[in-house]
Amino acid sequence: MPTRAGISPSCVGLPAGSWPSITDFLVERFPAISREVWLQRMRDGLVVDEFGETVTAERPYRGHIRVYYYRALDEEPRIPFEETVLFQDEHLVVADKPHFLPVTPSGHYLQETLLVRLKNRLGIDGLVPIHRIDRETAGLVLFSVNPAERDAYQSLFRRHEVTKHYEAVAPWRGDIGFPLIRKSRIAEDEPFFRQREIAGEPNSYTQIDVIKVHGNHALYGLSPVTGKKHQLRVHMNALGLPLLNDRMYPPVDVTPDDDYRYPLQLLAKSIAFTDPVTGKQRHFESRLALRDL
Repeated sequence: MPTRAGISPSCVGLPAGSWPSITDFLVERFPAISREVWLQRMRDGLVVDEFGETVTAERPYRGHIRVYYYRALDEEPRIPFEETVLFQDEHLVVADKPHFLPVTPSGHYLQETLLVRLKNRLGIDGLVPIHRIDRETAGLVLFSVNPAERDAYQSLFRRHEVTKHYEAVAPWRGDIGFPLIRKSRIAEDEPFFRQREIAGEPNSYTQIDVIKVHGNHALYGLSPVTGKKHQLRVHMNALGLPLLNDRMYPPVDVTPDDDYRYPLQLLAKSIAFTDPVTGKQRHFESRLALRDL
């Protein structure tokens, strides 16, 4: 199935089973999607099997095949901030992502994601992010243009061969000596979207320094060597330096809704690496900035 309005089709494998129809399986497998929604997608020809045959409402169930479908949202909030394309060639696209915009579709966001916006804007259906940053974080995100080259770029991150620098605003504490290195083991917390430090062999590594101090806050330079989920936010919070406007760390009982007046003060500022395809030295710098101190 081709990309549709920048959205690639989703896929689900049909296991062995005795559901009366494929529709019955889909309704049970995805309880958040009503039967009527699935039926409408089928009427619109938006559900097909791996052989390209349309899945109809009464089609009998058959296991061990794949079914493809397009996700859709009844309502999707518009993120009122725009991305900027900083660089584009036949290999890479580099974008400056604003705060609050997700990189890829998930949950309540589909069209309002950096990936889908760029696909529609640039007309590159095969565009894929090489790495990701949090929805709340602003700054640089790299995308691969050519599917045959994708793994070469992604392997740079797996081998920690990319130099990344972030900037963050957080409280100032004169009793902590900088620069410092934070190494710890990060694991999933409760609820699932939070992380925490636990005892054990470190799996995360961040270099932290101070760029400038103003009153009770400071602008910090953060250089992660590893890329664990929420790593910078977890490390700074563990030091007693929670990032300004962080809605998750320190943990709260109920995560507040987005308030566009108070973006998380974390910016993916620069990235550098040796291009595995061209051999060139690549260096990209975000044009965004955090609040003035």
